Amino acid sequence: MNVRQWSRDLGMGARFAFTGGREGWVRVLLTAVGVGLGVALLLLTTAIPNALAVRHDRDEARLDYTYDQKHKPKAADTLVISDANTNYHGSDIRGRLVEPEGPRAPLAPGLSRYPAPGDMVVSPALKRLLDSADGKLLRERLPYRMAGTIGEPGLIGSHELAYYAGAKNLAPRIDGWQTARITAFGNPHPSPPDRADPVLIMLVLVVFTVLLMPVAVFIATAVRFGGERRDRRLAALRLVGSDSRMTRRIAAGEALAGSLVGLVFGTAFFLLGRQLAGSVEVLGVSVFPSYLNPTPALAALVAVTVPAAAVLVTLFALRGVVIEPLGVVRTAKPARRRLWWRLLLPVGGLAMLAPMMGQGRSNGAFNEYLVIGGVLLLLVGVTALLPWVVEAVVARLGGGGTAWQLAVRRLQLSSGSAARMVNGIAVAVAGAVALQMLFAGVEGDYTKVTGKDVRQTQMQVQMSRGGEFLSVADKFSATKGVRKATALGGLSIGDRSWTSQDGPLTSTSVTVGDCAALREVARLTSCHDGDVFVARGGDKDMDADVAKLARPGRKLHFDTGNGFYKGRDFVWSVPSGLQRVRAIEGPDENTNSGFLMTPAAVPDRLTGVVSGQVYLSLDESVPDVHEYVRNTAAGVDPLASTIVWAATEKSTKFTSIRTGLFVGAACVLALIGASLLVSQLEQLRERRRLLSALVAFGTRRRTLSLSVLWQTAIPIALGLLLASVVGLTLGAVLLKMAGATVGIDWPSVLTMTGIGAAVVLVVTLLSMPPLWRLMRPEGLRTE
Repeated sequence: MNVRQWSRDLGMGARFAFTGGREGWVRVLLTAVGVGLGVALLLLTTAIPNALAVRHDRDEARLDYTYDQKHKPKAADTLVISDANTNYHGSDIRGRLVEPEGPRAPLAPGLSRYPAPGDMVVSPALKRLLDSADGKLLRERLPYRMAGTIGEPGLIGSHELAYYAGAKNLAPRIDGWQTARITAFGNPHPSPPDRADPVLIMLVLVVFTVLLMPVAVFIATAVRFGGERRDRRLAALRLVGSDSRMTRRIAAGEALAGSLVGLVFGTAFFLLGRQLAGSVEVLGVSVFPSYLNPTPALAALVAVTVPAAAVLVTLFALRGVVIEPLGVVRTAKPARRRLWWRLLLPVGGLAMLAPMMGQGRSNGAFNEYLVIGGVLLLLVGVTALLPWVVEAVVARLGGGGTAWQLAVRRLQLSSGSAARMVNGIAVAVAGAVALQMLFAGVEGDYTKVTGKDVRQTQMQVQMSRGGEFLSVADKFSATKGVRKATALGGLSIGDRSWTSQDGPLTSTSVTVGDCAALREVARLTSCHDGDVFVARGGDKDMDADVAKLARPGRKLHFDTGNGFYKGRDFVWSVPSGLQRVRAIEGPDENTNSGFLMTPAAVPDRLTGVVSGQVYLSLDESVPDVHEYVRNTAAGVDPLASTIVWAATEKSTKFTSIRTGLFVGAACVLALIGASLLVSQLEQLRERRRLLSALVAFGTRRRTLSLSVLWQTAIPIALGLLLASVVGLTLGAVLLKMAGATVGIDWPSVLTMTGIGAAVVLVVTLLSMPPLWRLMRPEGLRTE
């Protein structure tokens, strides 16, 4: 290969692109916009790893737990901080109560100083929410005066809801998990990363492959915009002496020029999208623009790969086109496409994935190269098979109305162009169908049954240590939407001091509540405030421990450190005349043996260490009932935690990957719509003179509009059908690889194909106004 000759020919093609008059500029612009959209999404993808790393680092930097069994003493460099997280209308709110104990107390990231008691500093997103009409109920829950905002270093996303509120007398609440005394932020004892789940790794690989494949298809399509007009121009070059190879290199130079301009456009689109990213939130995920910095090596790879791909795609597209001095032989009936080599691609993909079928998560990690290669070949197979399918079907389509005949004849003459336009969406739908099948098939492995019976209890409020939980049942009962409230406290008691290490410890639970509440956990014949009961009916071990401890006069020791810190030893003598009762399943759905105490029986010194729970039965038809409960909880105890019961809960890693898929799919769908619109406008521009001639001869505009709709609908229908077949096949193979039962999630399949069809319909409707403008007799003018 003569490098000098190639450089000269490519440079000549680039000059033709910019000096070819309005036609040349329009083609370069269309190519640049199409390539630019793809480049912008590729740059966004290369920036995702950095964004995730920054989010993780900022979250780690603001951790405020001690993870230490030792009780730190008060000092000039200590801070008492309490977790006061809450939820509002499905959005998590990160809340902290802070009390600096000295001038050198560690400052939380994003703060210049701590708020005074009664004040709070909030994230910009929380400030907007509190200032809006939608934040009315939340303002009742956060009765603090806003005194500032949290800076970007203290937040993981632009839409994160967070606040720090000043408080007093937090030290008595220190329990090591919700309230702690710290001297620095961050995790002082980082744990090693968990063992990677092979199935989750496979999900990540497939997600990235499926999302990026349509981008590559769109870029390949964009560099071929205006192909027919370009080929006719190249015929003129043959008249002045260029050979066929030189002509193809010049054509590649034109595509190269468009792709280079596309890189500039893509960078501009990316920078614009980067700024817009800070103002949007997708499925609960938000970032700051500064997070989205592409990895330099990956950005350089994009900058090199896209122009190289433009040259290669153009040379590949011209391989079957004979450009002669008197015209282009593409205008004749093209040779029938061959099927055999197109089938090799999906078969090869299946062959790469087949050795990993049945591997699951128990046989080590999947070979990432085989996974990526197999999925790529199957999806590329869609782009190879679709032109053959479109050609084979439209060749057999016959008579009908005028609009139908115009559309069919156009497709018969240029089925390749029609297939190229829908290739991207077909690939996207095929990948999405496969992923939806895979997620639906393995979802059960990452969904844990909680065992909660949500028919009896729908919400639980966990009061902080020392909270006045026994007096709050009436307040919760009076809350709008609450049918019933049951308040129960808990302590542990044993046969020796909890601070001692001498010998084994025999222990049991102590449940505290009024008579009505205790009747929810045991069968009581009579009950008065001051009574103490001993309940049996749990498992054998629990009953055996209770039998050892519930002996009148025996000295027992309460756990005043709440199982974390070594609290003060408190001795209690088992009273005589204990009433023996039978334990039943309580509101927490457990049957526990142990001691039951009414409030008057609890020694005064223990009321500050009892942990309380309130179980609520709700009328969930009442709007915002959960918010009313949270407001009541915050009013009686700012550190109360509320839990909405659910029958199942999903793995956070699985949910994060699925969320990432939805976010990526939203970006790809936006690219699909924009690229399809550009492609449609380019095709209409190429047929401008033909449309004007038809109108001049009396063809109704309605007929032409309908023919354009048919020209889009037929390839799209065939593409979606092929995409569904390939997607179902790929999904079944991936499920086999994951060791899951193969099943078709028809709602997801129909949803994804419906979304693909809807995108095309919207693009077609948006292309109608330009079409009507082109259908004018003035379009017959030429220079």
